[in-house]
Amino acid sequence: MFRRSAVLASFIALFPLIPAGLLAEDRQGQAGPLQHDIVVTATRLETPEKKVGSSITVVSGEELVRTGRSFVLDALVDVLGLSVVRAGGPGASASVFVRGANSEHTLVLLNGVELNDPINPSRSCDISHLPLSQVERVEVLRGPQGLLYGSDALGGVVNIITRSGRGQPRLSLASSFDTLSSLTADLSLAGAGRKADYAFSAFHERTAGLSAAAEAYPGNTEKDGYRNLTLAGRFGYAFTPASRLTLTVRGTADRAEIDNFGGPGGDDPNNVQSYKNLLVRGQHRSLSANGRWEKAVSLSWVGTRRATGNPVDPAHPADSDRSLYRGGLVQLDWQNNFFLRPTHTLTAGLEAASESGSSDCVSESAYGLWESAFPSVRARSAGLYLLDHWESGGRFFVTTGVRADGHSRSGAAVTFRAAPAYLIAGAGTRFKASLGSGFKSPSLYQLFAPATPFGPVGNPLLRPERSLGWDAGVEQSLAGGRTVLEVTWFNSSFRDLVTFDYGAGYVNIGRARTQGLEVSAKVLPGRNSRLLASYTRLSARDLVSGTELPRRPRDKFSAEAGLRPFGAFDLAVHVLCVGRRLDRDFSAYPYPTTTLPGYVLLDLVITKTLRSGLEVFARVDNLLNADYQTVWGYGSPGRVLRTGLRLALY
Repeated sequence: MFRRSAVLASFIALFPLIPAGLLAEDRQGQAGPLQHDIVVTATRLETPEKKVGSSITVVSGEELVRTGRSFVLDALVDVLGLSVVRAGGPGASASVFVRGANSEHTLVLLNGVELNDPINPSRSCDISHLPLSQVERVEVLRGPQGLLYGSDALGGVVNIITRSGRGQPRLSLASSFDTLSSLTADLSLAGAGRKADYAFSAFHERTAGLSAAAEAYPGNTEKDGYRNLTLAGRFGYAFTPASRLTLTVRGTADRAEIDNFGGPGGDDPNNVQSYKNLLVRGQHRSLSANGRWEKAVSLSWVGTRRATGNPVDPAHPADSDRSLYRGGLVQLDWQNNFFLRPTHTLTAGLEAASESGSSDCVSESAYGLWESAFPSVRARSAGLYLLDHWESGGRFFVTTGVRADGHSRSGAAVTFRAAPAYLIAGAGTRFKASLGSGFKSPSLYQLFAPATPFGPVGNPLLRPERSLGWDAGVEQSLAGGRTVLEVTWFNSSFRDLVTFDYGAGYVNIGRARTQGLEVSAKVLPGRNSRLLASYTRLSARDLVSGTELPRRPRDKFSAEAGLRPFGAFDLAVHVLCVGRRLDRDFSAYPYPTTTLPGYVLLDLVITKTLRSGLEVFARVDNLLNADYQTVWGYGSPGRVLRTGLRLALY
């Protein structure tokens, strides 16, 4: 439960920016109504959000620019129903929990391309390396999504959508510097002609960072730096008005200094991890049958290389290790949209994928030399899906469907989903609900990891993990659409979860349940003011042990109050309150359970437009200099001041 001081601090911080007439009608018409977004992740089609029964949050490009943040990870911290944790400072390994589901139960997409790493032991996605450069919006879909996206989407989907070129050529430059000695540079060029469009970007960040093992513990004094270089391009060409080809290429190379572990004495001066990722995707979309049949065929390839090196040093004269992990994913998606009537669309498709991975690890200590080789292995999967989208009277909207998947190692899985929504336009009320299932095929490591002298690890007889979840909510629009309030209840159950048993290796014995409440409010009291707030109440329990699942806060509150006085500059105050969480102390065997206390973060952002196309901003993170941890034993930044500019040239 939140401490009273945390909640009180939130409202004290926000109060000065809330106008007196917050909920009153603006009789002079200075504020327009809040608009529903067009979303694609919830139905695999461009659909007005008001017609979607699923729970989805859109973080728009305008919001991303306004915050002055650099990475996708930072943009997800405030999202309703999400918990974000990171084991250290910039570049450290990060995880996202959607409605309390495991981090590997979140499917991460970039323009529809899967980013979950096949060679990761649990096949999760480390989102710490994804910059916001050229990102147009981020769509977060909550609840089991097996029907739409197959394996890995037991908890939800995070879809990162980048910009495509539009209009006259535009060159954009952005740069920032902060008190962690972080220097960020972002260069992009985008535009469109009669048939072709293009968008290219180059992003680079270098930072001295902070100690990954928290400096609050003895022996942790050395800062762990990070650098990231990301190059991306998106090119489109329209052969005819009914035929279009899109090519997406994105490459990332980064280097992160890390520590041996969190807690006392975890510091290491020369432990380094490098990460490289290359994504290539081609898609062809076409219309036929007088515009009633849309075909979209895409082929993508994602390759990942992750290496660590930790030679001996004066503090660890007998300890060294090195490792190399390689993963690859090839995916084919053939989607067909049949526009039977203006109010009825049928979607049918086929997905096929082949994933591979290998690794080599060598370590040496006072106990001798230890080697572990994971030879290259491969698994294939295919899925057929059918979705029916229809509406009645402009008030009732529903998406239903079923999907069948087959995995070359773990067998078959069938998933379904139904998501209705009902709109009472005159009252500004929208009811929504969803019921769906999901599954996750075992990872390559869980299936094939070789045995150790202590016992078996991989298990080729593993079954898919399963989830079943529902949610129901109501959205109410007030004051002519300038205020939108939403409440959603959710519940998900998980079975056949893969857990590690020291005597048998990986086995399907885990069970869990997550349930809770999500509340959000969006208010535009005037043209130059805004208020956004959200609250998540979560219960996430391991049904086998009867304990709370670790690193999931029971309470999370987020709010932003923004003001643009006379249009001269934009001032935003942001508050994040996170309640207590359980975690494990991995510095002492047998890893006792500990409790991480709740914390309050207060941020301030000021943006000023100097002239057309030129903006400067200043951002203060953790203004109160709170001392907190999201993973036990690992450090988090204190007060950080960042300043920068953005320049657009036409």
